[in-house]
Amino acid sequence: MNDKVGIVIVSHSPDVARGTADMVRQMVGTDVPLAWTGGDPGGGLGTSVERIMAAIGDAWSDRGVAILVDLGGAESNSEMAIELLPEERRDRVVVCNAPIVEGAVMAATEAWGGASLEEVRRTAEELSPA
Repeated sequence: MNDKVGIVIVSHSPDVARGTADMVRQMVGTDVPLAWTGGDPGGGLGTSVERIMAAIGDAWSDRGVAILVDLGGAESNSEMAIELLPEERRDRVVVCNAPIVEGAVMAATEAWGGASLEEVRRTAEELSPA
C-alpha cells in the first residue's frame, strides 16, 4: 500500500497529459502514485471514462486519488468514472477545481509531504481564479 495520495491527470490531449505528468515527476519524483490519460480511443482530442477508470486504478492509494482535469468534458467524464468505481472507493477520489499543470504540481507536492486527500485538494484549488 502506498502511503501517499495518488494523482491522476486527465486532459483532452495526450500530449498535455503526458507533459504534465513528466513535469510532476521531474519536480516531485516517483514516490507519489501518478497516472495520466488523454485523448479519445480513436486517437483524437477527448477523454474516455474507461481510460480514466484505468488511470485511477494505476494511481490508486488507500489514502485516495486526486484528479486534475483541463476542460469540462474531462471533468464530467472523471465524475462519471468515479460513479462507476466500486462503492468502497468512490468517496476516496476527488476532482480538483484547479489549473491542470499548476494544480497537478501542487497536489503532488502536498501528497509527497503526506497530506490527506482533502489537504491535497484544498492546496490545488487555492490556485483557482476567484
